[in-house]
Amino acid sequence: QVQLVESGGGLVQAGGSLRLSCAASGIIFSLNAMGWYRQAPGKQRELVAVISSGGNINYIDSVKGRFTISRDNAKNTVYLQMNSLKPEDTAVYYCNAGRRISVGIMGTYWGQGTQVTVSS
Repeated sequence: QVQLVESGGGLVQAGGSLRLSCAASGIIFSLNAMGWYRQAPGKQRELVAVISSGGNINYIDSVKGRFTISRDNAKNTVYLQMNSLKPEDTAVYYCNAGRRISVGIMGTYWGQGTQVTVSS
């Protein structure tokens, strides 16, 4: 049984930082691309950052220079370090795993989501 368990969300003031974690089980973690999506109320889910099995990384423009995705294959965990947070970063953040993840291509497995709220 595949499980992706996110943690680290919460309420933070604008300019603050949060670190999201996603612990995976039931998959061969090192062979999977890992992505972080987010969905704000009334908006479509969007891919925020992705790291391939080989370590290639991509971000959406709005988070470049502020967010950092990383993975620890020994711990089966992917992270999203979020700095200089803005109110527009407020959303539910979801972990996603699959053989390939990119804009328009979602991985097979999803976490339950973790709420990030940035106050102004």
